[in-house]
This record gives sequence, C-alpha cells and structure tokens, in this order.
Amino acid sequence: MAATVARQTFDSPVTASVRAPRVRIDAVDLLRGIIMVIMMLDHTRDFAHFQAAAFDPTNVEKTTVILFFTRWITHFCAPLFVLLAGTGAYFQEMRGKSRGELSRFLISRGLWLIFVELIVLRVVIMFNFDFMGMAAFLQVIWAIGWSMIVLAALIHLPLGAVAAIGVGMIAVHNAFDGVNVTSWGGPGTPVPGFWASVWHVLHVPGLIFPFGQNGPPALVLYPLIPWIGVMAVGYTLGSIYRLEPAARRRILISLGAALAVAFVVLRAVNVYGDPSRWSARDTAAKTVLSFLATSKYPPSLLFLLMTIGPALLFLAWADGKTPGSVSRFFITFGRVPLFFYLLQWITAHSLALLASVIAGKPTDYFFSNLAVSPPPPPGTGFGLVTVYALWILGVLLLYPLCRWYAGIKARRRDWWLSYL
Repeated sequence: MAATVARQTFDSPVTASVRAPRVRIDAVDLLRGIIMVIMMLDHTRDFAHFQAAAFDPTNVEKTTVILFFTRWITHFCAPLFVLLAGTGAYFQEMRGKSRGELSRFLISRGLWLIFVELIVLRVVIMFNFDFMGMAAFLQVIWAIGWSMIVLAALIHLPLGAVAAIGVGMIAVHNAFDGVNVTSWGGPGTPVPGFWASVWHVLHVPGLIFPFGQNGPPALVLYPLIPWIGVMAVGYTLGSIYRLEPAARRRILISLGAALAVAFVVLRAVNVYGDPSRWSARDTAAKTVLSFLATSKYPPSLLFLLMTIGPALLFLAWADGKTPGSVSRFFITFGRVPLFFYLLQWITAHSLALLASVIAGKPTDYFFSNLAVSPPPPPGTGFGLVTVYALWILGVLLLYPLCRWYAGIKARRRDWWLSYL
C-alpha cells in the first residue's frame, strides 16, 4: 500500500495551490484543532475531577460509562498530534525546503521540544520550580522531539522505505511486550540501571534516574517506540497531498476503512496487538468498554488502529470542504498547536485551582509533585459537570489569544515562529 501511494503521488498531477508557499491544508488544521481542544478536556479532568487520582478512568471494573468515554475520546489526541507533526514535516518539503534544510530544521526543533518538555512544561503543569526534587514528566512533546530528530535522518530514504519503517515499528513492537529488562544501578541501589533505563525510554513506561539515585528522577510516560514510527507514517501520509483532491480522498477512505476494520478484527481475535485482552462482562455496556480499553502507554498496535483509522476517514470527509464558522473556530487552534498546548496546561490548572479556592476546597496539592506525592486529600475536586464547564470556559478564554497568534504567523515569516 505504501509503495502504491508513493507511486501515485509522484506520477499524478499536482495542484498549483498545494505548491504555494503559504498554503494551509484546512482539513489537517481542522483535525489538529479538534484533537487539541479534546486534549484540554483530559487535562482539565486531571486537575479538577474528584476521582482523577483514584483510578484509571478506563478501568472497566471501577469506571462509569460517561467517565470512560470522557477519557477514551482523548485517546485520539496523542496519536494524531504525532501523526500530523510528521505530515507537517512533509508539507515543509512540499513548500520548498530541501532535504538538508528540512533535516536541520527537524533536529533543531526536536531539541527545542525536548528542552520545552524538560524545563518549561514541568513548571506550567505543576506550578512548581523544584527542579532538583520534582520528577520530570517525559510526555508527548518529548516523544515528538525525539521522533523529529530520527525523522531528520529517515527523510533521506525513499518514501516507501520511510513508510515501511514506520509501519513495521507500529506493527511489531507489541511482540516485545514480554521482554523484561531488570538491571540495577549497583549493589543496594533501588534505581534501574543503564539497560533498564534504556528500555523505559524505548518501550516500557517507568521512572529513570539519569543523574543517579540522588539526582532528580524522570517519569517516562511516552516511550519512544512506536511514536517514532507514527511520525514516520505521518510523513509518508503527507505525500498524498501532492495528489488531486479526488485521488487523495479515495486513498484516505481506503486506508482509514482498512485500519478501522483491522482494529475490529484483531481485537475480536484477542491474540495479538495489545497487552491487555478484552473479555465479556456482566453487562453489554461493560463488554463494549472492555473491547475499547486498549493500551496507551506505550500505544499498542490496536490503540493506533483504533485512533488513526477514523482520523483518516475524517480527513477524507473534511478534504475540500469550505470551512464554516465552527470549523474556523477549531482551525484557529490547529494552526498554533504548541502555543495552544502550553497555554492550555496553565489555563486548565488555573481554572481548577480557582474553582477550588471559590468552593473552599484544599489547594496545596495543586503545587505538588504528582509523580511521588500521596493522593489528594478527601474533599478535593469536582464532578464531571464542573469539569466540562471548566473545560469549555478554558477553550473560550484561549480562543482570542490563539486567533491573535495565528494572525501573526499568517502575516510574518520570522524564523522563531516555526518553534512556537
């Protein structure tokens, strides 16, 4: 399939608009904007929901249907954020960057994103400047940064090879779920050693201690495999936007439907593709929840099929449509992804803190290190109705700022705008 897409891409006519240096693909920006707004719901729930620290909302034994889907819908965010970052890299090549220029940009932006994750985000997420004692969270921005650095090398390969590497990484990585690397830092030290830490960075979430037992730890939430593969696939996906709209819509529909069907079939077979198996429960609703409860850390093959397949169908549906007022609202966020990402953490945290102050609830835990701190005290947090209200308020507050910054990016070409 990847070879067919690549061959059709370079044998088919290219519309002049796609080659224009200032062109934006509205369907891509729309999808990115929607998933980023949905992402803010998840982060608002993290800060404001009274059960946020009690259990995983996708734990079928403990959750409710509405809480499950409040969390489940946000599963689409990270895979599509990474996928579309790869697609955006291909768009830069289409707009005139040479492979060498694109490689240098991907390396510099990747390093910048890693810095943002390690230094900036830990402050804006936790409102805590304790760099020596507070664990660093290695999340999606970290994964995108390293994936860009790897992609800087991959783009010099033929497009079909990039696709094969990406698809292979996504399809095969679950075969290594049973690998258990247990090296230690030395006699009597309770910290993972070099190879165990490498395995955490690559495949299994967990705490690492890059500066030794007495240094600040880092919690790897987003191991790099298969995120690197997702970005490589996204880069390959970008090539279809060289095609005429009708041709690329056919490819998007075919790929999206194939991935969605593959998810249903593989999940039903229940043998490979996710470390957690589904099972029939005492109610039909809980059986459905069990079927949908795939693994995100790291994202399993089934998790990625479940999220990327429908996304491709959405891109096909939105392609070529004239944006209405609602679409333009989301497109605004999609055109300033990192700017929105940083601000939504501050906004979600601040609104949850303000709501707790107004309600007379405990607030000390808003400034703690969630990686090692005990659960919040009783009486903290709110129900889902308040969570949804705070989320909607936060999105509305951020819209004018994002619209302002999107206007700046549209009018100017300062080099630093590519990094925020």
